[in-house]
Amino acid sequence: MTTGQPRRQPDPRAAAWSNAANPTRRPLLRTTITLGVIGVGFLLCLLLVLAVIGSALTVQSVLLAGLFALIPLCIVVPTYLWLDRWEAEPGRLLVMAFLWGAVVAVAVAYILNTLSILLLADSGWTDPLATGAVYVAPVVEETLKGLGVVLIYVLRRREFDGVIDGIVYAGIVGAGFAFTENILYLGEALSAGGPETLSATFVMRGLMSPFAHSLFTACTGIGVGIAVSVQHRGARVIAVLAGWLCAVILHGIWNLSALASIQGFLVAYATFQVPLFLAFVGFIVWLRRREGRLIGQYLSPYADAGWLTHGEVSMLSQLRGRKEARRWAREHGGAAAKRSMTAFQDSASDLALLRWRLAHGTAAADAPQRELDLLAAITEHRHAFVGSPVT
Repeated sequence: MTTGQPRRQPDPRAAAWSNAANPTRRPLLRTTITLGVIGVGFLLCLLLVLAVIGSALTVQSVLLAGLFALIPLCIVVPTYLWLDRWEAEPGRLLVMAFLWGAVVAVAVAYILNTLSILLLADSGWTDPLATGAVYVAPVVEETLKGLGVVLIYVLRRREFDGVIDGIVYAGIVGAGFAFTENILYLGEALSAGGPETLSATFVMRGLMSPFAHSLFTACTGIGVGIAVSVQHRGARVIAVLAGWLCAVILHGIWNLSALASIQGFLVAYATFQVPLFLAFVGFIVWLRRREGRLIGQYLSPYADAGWLTHGEVSMLSQLRGRKEARRWAREHGGAAAKRSMTAFQDSASDLALLRWRLAHGTAAADAPQRELDLLAAITEHRHAFVGSPVT
C-alpha cells in the first residue's frame, strides 16, 4: 500500500448502523409517506384558508388587512425570539410552529367552530354566536394550537429543554394563528364599516391585545415544558392538561369581555388583562435569568474537569458576556470566527441543559453519547476561533 494522504477511517457508529440496517426499503417508504401526508394536510388547510378569505374579502381588503396584521406580528415574534436567546430553537421548527398556527389550526378551527354554531342554532339555542365564542371557540382553538406544541415535543423531544422552549413554540404558534385571524377580522371590518371600523378593530386586536393568542397558548407551552422535567408519565399528562385548561379559561374570559359593552370591556382589560400580561412579562424575564444561572451551574463541573475554562463559563452564563465574545471573535477572526463562537455558545448551552436533564433523571437514553458529541463540538468550535485547546 502506498503512502500519501491518510485514508479516512469509517465512522464506527455508521458501521454499526449499517450492520443493523433494514434490508427492505420500508423505512424510507414510511418516511416518504409520512412527509407526503403532512405536506398534503398543510396544503389542504392552506387552500381552505385561502378559500375562506377569498370568499369573504376582496383582493384590496386582503392586502390592506395583511399589512395591518403584520404590525402586531412584528411585535410578537421578535419578543419570543428575544426570550429564546440562551439556546436558540431550530429555525425549521419555529417555521413549522408558525405555519401550524397560521394554516392548520386556523383551518380546522374554522370548520369546527362553524359546525358548532350551526348545531347550536339548529337546536334552538338562544344566542349560538355568543355561546360559541365563549364556550366552544376557546376549547377548539386552544386544543388545536396546543396540539402543535405537543407534536414538536413528541417528534423532536431533543429540542425541548423546558418551560422556555414550551413558551417559545407556543408563542410562535399563537402568533401565526393571530396573524391569519387578524387578516380575516380586519378585512371584514374594512368591508363592513370602512376605514373607521378597520381602525377600531386594529386598535383592539393589534395594539391592545397583540399577545392574546400567544399568551393563552403559552399556558399549554408551560405545561409541556414542565412535562419535560418530570419523570412520571401521569405527572406529564397532568402538567399538559393543566396548562391547556388555563389556556382555555383565559381565552374564554377574553372572549366574554369582548362581548361586553365598551365600558365593560375597558374595565376587564384594565383590571384583568393588563395585570395578567405584566405578570407574564415578569415571569419570562425571571425565566431568562434562571436559565442563565442554570447554564453557569451545570457547566462549572466541565470547567473543573478541563473541558472549559471558568472564564468561559462566566461568559456563557451572561447574555452580555456572550454578545461581547461574539464581537471579539468577529474583530479577531472575521465572520467565520464569529460563527464558530456562536456555535460554541449554542453547543455549551445544549450541554448545560442536557446535564440538567441528566441530574433530574429526565434525559433520553442516548444522553451519554449526546454529551460526548457536544463536548467534541465545543472543542472543535473553540479551536476555530482560539486556535488551541483548553490547557
